[in-house]
Amino acid sequence: MGTAVVFYLVILVIVYLIQPSMLYFPSRQLESTPEAIGLAFESVEFPTADGVTLHGWFIPAEGAVSTLLFCHGNAGNISHRLHLIELFHEMELSVFIFDYRGYGQSEGTTSESGTYKDAEGAWRYLTEARNISPEKIIILGRSLGGSIAAWLARRHQPQALILESAFTSIYDIAARHYPFLPVKLIARFKYNTREHIRQVHAPVLIIHSPDDGIVPFELGQKLFDAANQPKDLLKIAGGHNEGYAVSGKLYIDGITGFLDSRLGPLEWRARKKAPGNQE
Repeated sequence: MGTAVVFYLVILVIVYLIQPSMLYFPSRQLESTPEAIGLAFESVEFPTADGVTLHGWFIPAEGAVSTLLFCHGNAGNISHRLHLIELFHEMELSVFIFDYRGYGQSEGTTSESGTYKDAEGAWRYLTEARNISPEKIIILGRSLGGSIAAWLARRHQPQALILESAFTSIYDIAARHYPFLPVKLIARFKYNTREHIRQVHAPVLIIHSPDDGIVPFELGQKLFDAANQPKDLLKIAGGHNEGYAVSGKLYIDGITGFLDSRLGPLEWRARKKAPGNQE
């Protein structure tokens, strides 16, 4: 019995120490750029409040009214999101996607507090460097990025908040994957998305698949329940990482339908010039 207890305590210590490598899976190498899918883009650098220089891409859409601030998940880097960038561009949205510290070409080492500072820096870049009105910024976060996006949306007043395949908190998701561990005692991270979303006062769309094997649909439902009105829940198909691709038109129509109904088409869709207009 004594040996088993010691062994278990050793496991707890090891898990406590290696938690950052269990949560963050950054890639430093950019594999491609939006140019590969025929999109013009600007490669930009911007600072955080604590002096870290981050890297991102701004992909403009012709005549776009709104800009999507994209907080990606915990693996890879911005170059692994080209398909999503293309989808959002086709939705007539300009897109700003950035890498957290420690990811891609961004400086620094990743941490929870750091990712929040990174999102704040991205928001400041859009509102100050590019002079984009907060009322024309839609914040979207996928998976881990959902928690970061919700944190940012509680601090500001975006046009809307979209969370895809997001969890309620690190405690909840870790308890499901590691039921043999006293998660609340040893967790070094919180990412309390449910607490953040309770303080968001903007239209909210929760996107989640019942087939998600990494973040159970139940957690997405709990986020929806915690969100303030107006809010919508979009059920898609497919697993955690490929739900948007599997769902296709359902995914696209779900997002555009949400924006149309909650914001009004003229408030976010691209303004097209009339034929023959030479402005």
